[in-house]
Amino acid sequence: MGHDKLRKFAENETFHCLLQPSSKELLADGYFSLRDHEIKGHWNERMFDAARPVVLELGCGKGEYTVDLAVRKPECNYIGVDIKGARLWKGAKYAHENKMGNVAFLRTKIEFIEAFFAPGEVSEIWLTFSDPQHKSENARLTSPLFIERYRHFLKPGGVVHLKTDSRFLHEYTKALCEENSLRVLDCTSDLYGEARIPEKPELYEVQTFYERMFLDQGYKITYMSFQVDGDAPVMSPEKSGRFDSDYWRSVEGPRQLFGRDTAETRRQKLHSEESSKI
Repeated sequence: MGHDKLRKFAENETFHCLLQPSSKELLADGYFSLRDHEIKGHWNERMFDAARPVVLELGCGKGEYTVDLAVRKPECNYIGVDIKGARLWKGAKYAHENKMGNVAFLRTKIEFIEAFFAPGEVSEIWLTFSDPQHKSENARLTSPLFIERYRHFLKPGGVVHLKTDSRFLHEYTKALCEENSLRVLDCTSDLYGEARIPEKPELYEVQTFYERMFLDQGYKITYMSFQVDGDAPVMSPEKSGRFDSDYWRSVEGPRQLFGRDTAETRRQKLHSEESSKI
């Protein structure tokens, strides 16, 4: 491990805004019986300077979206979630140095998310440029498995935002909402090319590293927001035939970003490019 990463990991330990729980403790009773973390149900009182609606960004990377949203909308408390400590360091350091009382970060795997939030504790979830997971439905952050998880801690009427360059993931999520009669609030396959959503300026003014790169390369950015209320089992649009994964996979790739890339490998190369700058 490089010296700079070790320095960042050491500095992470000094940031009050960054929670780094032990996976060993969470998994003490097995993967399917996660132990609740002590922060569950207590985020507002323990991690923020005031009680406000809690908003999550899952897979936040360096936390630039989390931080920027917190600056623009101080009426909410924001939590960026990622497993990469060296990346979280940037957002946590900025929040720490600028004494941002409405920003926190959680270092954990997203599949463990239920162990950290109580029923109704979260108002919104942001999924920004998540890996579309072309071959593994259960790994998609809008799969039935994850929607069931979100239901456990989103308040009634809570919203999931999906912002992505992946038409595959966008169309899959649309099909999932249709399959399960989930209420779609906004939906566009070309966020910057169609009529703007005036009540959500943060959609255009806040951009991640990936979003800026994809826009520079001429790719369209998609967006949708939806609610996950309900208690019926969430059904797969792939299994029902509502979503044709082979078709949308072919529509998405191949693409030319770094040499001869396919849609499935381009994020890995983008990740490698970004990691080299950390």
